[in-house]
Amino acid sequence: MTSRITWHHLPAVVQEAIEWHTGPVVQARSMSHGLNCTVAASLTSPAGKTFIKGVRLDDQAGGAQHQWEVDLNPYVAAVCPRLLWRVAVGGWDVLGFEFVEGRHADLSPGSPDLPRVAELLRRAGELERPPHLALPRFADRWADHLDQADLDLLLGDALLHTDTNPHNILVSSGRAYLIDWATPARGPAWVDVAHTAVRLMEDDCPPAQARAWAAAFPCWRTVDRDALRAFVRASCRSLAAAVGESGARESNARFAALLH
Repeated sequence: MTSRITWHHLPAVVQEAIEWHTGPVVQARSMSHGLNCTVAASLTSPAGKTFIKGVRLDDQAGGAQHQWEVDLNPYVAAVCPRLLWRVAVGGWDVLGFEFVEGRHADLSPGSPDLPRVAELLRRAGELERPPHLALPRFADRWADHLDQADLDLLLGDALLHTDTNPHNILVSSGRAYLIDWATPARGPAWVDVAHTAVRLMEDDCPPAQARAWAAAFPCWRTVDRDALRAFVRASCRSLAAAVGESGARESNARFAALLH
């Protein structure tokens, strides 16, 4: 995880640029979740609340992910908070988002959030992929783990979020929001459903129940089984390469359960 700093540790020139948009900040609450920013906080001013996330201008990887959020926000605003402003000053690039007062999704068995998350993914699956944005291909992530025939099975034209973990799903007033569009891709429409089904299993949903939840999506009912096997192989090999076979065993068993 990227090392976090608080609002109070931002340079004064950055705070002043942000307060030009928000008004005087009277309270700042840091957020601990997330991987791709150095500062993340909710700011309270007399005008209300704003969520900010920022990276240092010399952070090339974080800056690239930041830029995807900026580029995609107008096209995914139906499922995520609106981007309100951006400031780049004092060595920092900071985004200000509409604040959503909510909580992270509960994906455990019987949770009332499960149908809300399903509806969110259905709406996300209906979003049009902006044709002028050169989104990376989902298949290319797995070039070190699959042969070309398997990679070809993971080609597609759907707009994918690719990181539907519960910390990226906020539930507020009976609906869900999909935040943090920092690692988008174009690929098969079922990929985000597959990732989310694995997250259900992580939250103690039995595999059969997670598969039944996924089966409510038309894209899942028509998934190419060879493509799904390639997805599972790639995911398992990638994690094993990162943390070792023993460290990956439990998570990889969840991915394998998608195939039953």
